[in-house]
Amino acid sequence: MPHPLPVRRSLAIGPTGPTGPTGHRRAAVRTGLAAALLACATAPALVPAPAAAAPDRADPVVHTAQGALRGRAHGAYETFRGVPYAQPPLGDLRWRAPVPVRPWHGVRDAGASGPRCAQADLRTGAPVGSEDCLRLDVTRPAGRAPARGRPVMVWLHGGAFVSGSAADYPAGRLAARGDAVVVAVEYRLGVFGLFGHPGLGGAPDFTLADQRAALRWVRDNARRFGGDPGRVTLFGESAGALSACAHLVAPESAGLFHRAVLQSGSCLTSMPKGAVVPGAPAWSPWARERDTRAAGEAAARRLGCRRAADALRCLRALPAARLATPELMRAFSFVSYGNRPLPEEPGRALRAGRFRRVPVVQGTNRDEMRYFVADSFAAYPVRDERDYRARLRDAFGDAAAAVERRYPARAFPTPALAWAAVLTDRSWTCTTLRADRLLAARVPVYGYEFADRSAPNLFGLPTVPEVPYGAAHGFELPYLFDARAPFTAGQRALSARMTDAWTRFARTSVPGPEWPGFGGPAPRVLSLAPGAGGIRPVDAAAVHRCAFWERHGA
Repeated sequence: MPHPLPVRRSLAIGPTGPTGPTGHRRAAVRTGLAAALLACATAPALVPAPAAAAPDRADPVVHTAQGALRGRAHGAYETFRGVPYAQPPLGDLRWRAPVPVRPWHGVRDAGASGPRCAQADLRTGAPVGSEDCLRLDVTRPAGRAPARGRPVMVWLHGGAFVSGSAADYPAGRLAARGDAVVVAVEYRLGVFGLFGHPGLGGAPDFTLADQRAALRWVRDNARRFGGDPGRVTLFGESAGALSACAHLVAPESAGLFHRAVLQSGSCLTSMPKGAVVPGAPAWSPWARERDTRAAGEAAARRLGCRRAADALRCLRALPAARLATPELMRAFSFVSYGNRPLPEEPGRALRAGRFRRVPVVQGTNRDEMRYFVADSFAAYPVRDERDYRARLRDAFGDAAAAVERRYPARAFPTPALAWAAVLTDRSWTCTTLRADRLLAARVPVYGYEFADRSAPNLFGLPTVPEVPYGAAHGFELPYLFDARAPFTAGQRALSARMTDAWTRFARTSVPGPEWPGFGGPAPRVLSLAPGAGGIRPVDAAAVHRCAFWERHGA
């Protein structure tokens, strides 16, 4: 069964069964490569990482706690790429918590990003990347930092927990314009990061452990790069935003960051049955640990590691290529809860008020689900009202007629756009606004909606006349990172405003004077679009019919 979050292609910059995932995973195993890659096979990356230039004596050198690094100067900013924050998780370290990196002697060259973490190629299904990937890229402004240090922003990339790379998100503009230190993190994916097995004591969420190790590295080294370790903002998109949610509620992440930005992925994000593929189970990014553990036992048997006594030894001896398959990467793409790192399901923790007391920016895109509907359209089209009604019945059962009355196909240019609007409202906007309300009861929250419906498609997505992308999932990323985007003057201005808001929030905990705090009887979010009046407060709950979804199980 295909994955509901997109596993993205590189942007010419280059988004996870039942809610407990055992049924989902078995279905994923049955449908295999074709469904996994064809139904929803995309995940953005901004630009290919530049090749390392030969070092120059003018290039910057920073002495970290582990050793000296020689970066590269790029005029207004400097980069230090491929910096190890933990030992390579190879051999006996596969499926273990990250181990601190060993210090080195001399000056280590940091001119090129490290390999992406092991994953399956989106087109061929072949294994790519490396397990030796626990590295990060640091981008900082050129010139002397202020006495207090600059704010630090730690980026977690998207990719459905099965694909993507930190190197796909160059951050020169964020660093130089925003006067911030930006750290982009590689972390273990899929079966390498979210595997579970009785021999491991359950499902320890190595993905989250890697991200925490990177945050500890930032705490220990921020000042050496001119950053302020007391002003660390954790920000991410899609699976990266879901990771940030997990850290908001995970006890072991306490004190490692002081602000959070969640782009298109909240603690309450979910999708109904059949959202991307007819008949597919409802989806949540969270899995019960016992389900992940049982799935790991089943996978071990399929891989020939049948003896319980030495299953882990057998599995650790397998080459990475045996594990980096679409089937296994997809099967283990859920963050497990009910363990020590994540004691309870994040949505439940949010409802109970058990989360970090840090300011939050959180938002979605105006047309999130157009990405998914368009990308799966060739295999699963919604061409007419009959197709539309069939998808409504599949997803909503007895409530389908009520949903159709609220979203009649004739009210949209095409039935496919009606279906995308239903899912955007139900799965993304309204769930995120509910999470905003829960957070805002205890911490400052600033909501947004990226609404540029003319945003350029930089992801190599096919043109689907029935589903223009508009402000689809991930389409805000070129406005923050260094994309080769054919922006209009209005879009360039929007990019500058967004960059200023994200970095101002990292510096002051407030994204800008025009941005309303979320709260009160009619909470507003800031609409982000180009042109006169494009940036303005809006009642997103009304626009996206959230009162209806409160009554019908959003």
